[in-house]
Amino acid sequence: MPEKIVFLTGRLAEQPLRRTLAVTPLPCAYEVAVMPIQVAALMTTTWIARHFTLPPDHPRRVDLPPDCDRIMIPGYCAGDLGEIERACGVPVERGPKDLQDIPLHFGQERRRENYGAYSVKLIAEVQDALQLDDEALLRRAAYYRESGADIIDLGITPGSSPDTVAHAVQVLKKAGYRVSVDSLDPAIILEADAAGVDYVLSLNSSNLELGQRLRATPVVIPDDGGDVTTLWRNAEQLWEWGVECILDPILQPIGFGFSRSLNDLYRTRERYPEAKLMMGTHHLSELTDADTTGINALLMGIAQELNLTFILTTEVAPWARGSVRELDIARRLMYYAVTEGVPPKRLDERLLTVKESRLRYPNADDLRQMHALITDPNVRIFVDGSHIYAFNADHFAVGTDIQAIFAELEVDEPTHAFYLGHELTKARLALHLGKNYVQDEPLRWGYLTVEEPPTHGRRVKLTARRRKARDP
Repeated sequence: MPEKIVFLTGRLAEQPLRRTLAVTPLPCAYEVAVMPIQVAALMTTTWIARHFTLPPDHPRRVDLPPDCDRIMIPGYCAGDLGEIERACGVPVERGPKDLQDIPLHFGQERRRENYGAYSVKLIAEVQDALQLDDEALLRRAAYYRESGADIIDLGITPGSSPDTVAHAVQVLKKAGYRVSVDSLDPAIILEADAAGVDYVLSLNSSNLELGQRLRATPVVIPDDGGDVTTLWRNAEQLWEWGVECILDPILQPIGFGFSRSLNDLYRTRERYPEAKLMMGTHHLSELTDADTTGINALLMGIAQELNLTFILTTEVAPWARGSVRELDIARRLMYYAVTEGVPPKRLDERLLTVKESRLRYPNADDLRQMHALITDPNVRIFVDGSHIYAFNADHFAVGTDIQAIFAELEVDEPTHAFYLGHELTKARLALHLGKNYVQDEPLRWGYLTVEEPPTHGRRVKLTARRRKARDP
């Protein structure tokens, strides 16, 4: 016999829960137990347990069916599950916070064992690094490392002093960083190498002989004005000298050979299956009027399929801020997708910063039924994708103009008015952007989400005296 799960809920959520369960292919039998409370999210485990232990003749006692094998409570219910288990004698688990996610809870969401591994190393460039003092350089390096960078690259402007470059390398090495320098100048490359730099960007035919003298690992690139075959020739010469190197075909911006450079990257991987390859993503993220989350995710997907070893980026353009963090998230997502043979979908949604992966809109009829059952003055706010709903026992306001909604609610107590203004503004933003809205919770912006202190306790009830004053 399949097990039977009893879903606990409150009066307001009973019908939406039953509808969801009716269309969900559950691997078990189930029943719905309605607790003596309007809003299920306000239940605690202590409160639930108490209702199972009340005397048999108590009007608020709740009984489980005798064949119950497991209890599932709403995800928002706080407290120790053991309290309910001791009262009922069966296992208890929290379900999803949103009842529309119950299908995902029962096996439709992909399993993610060992999620978080990656194979691509991130190089983060500090542009014009020598213009920073030591403290500022270390702050920037720390920010990049906290964002996920494995190597800090010193962007060197032409004409820089080799001594200054060596000092910057030593500052970072002393602080425990792996460091690269980005220069074609032989004097700067040799001075940085003597100072202990780990990687040199870059060598081509103009300075290739330096590869025989370097302790650091060089990145080899095509000749200025040359095609990808000059990269291959340069790399093969270094290998002939016994020098390990990293190949970078140079990803070009859109409109300047982007498609061709992707083809060069692919051909280079086909020609040298075991070579270490690199891609610079900043030529896209910094030079395209588009949010960088999607650009970085796509380029990291290409990098993972081609088994690249390094990605180089920077965060100079205002819209490119966060690129290192985005690439760090993307490398874990794409590694898992490629190695597990699954699409990079519904695995890690932190790169969905504006648009939602699932829209959870309430049903307008359910909201009106909820309103009919409410007896208190607290305002509930919902967004269904086309309208904002705000209602309590006395009012039911619907629309898109939050000033009109606010006026219809007839709230003038300052603290409550401030609270409603804050929540209605959030609701309008969610409506305009097509985002999910949950009262008292921050809007979700993927990895950019800033968690806010709980606001449930800050809801201010209208006083009975003021309600009476409005009653006829």
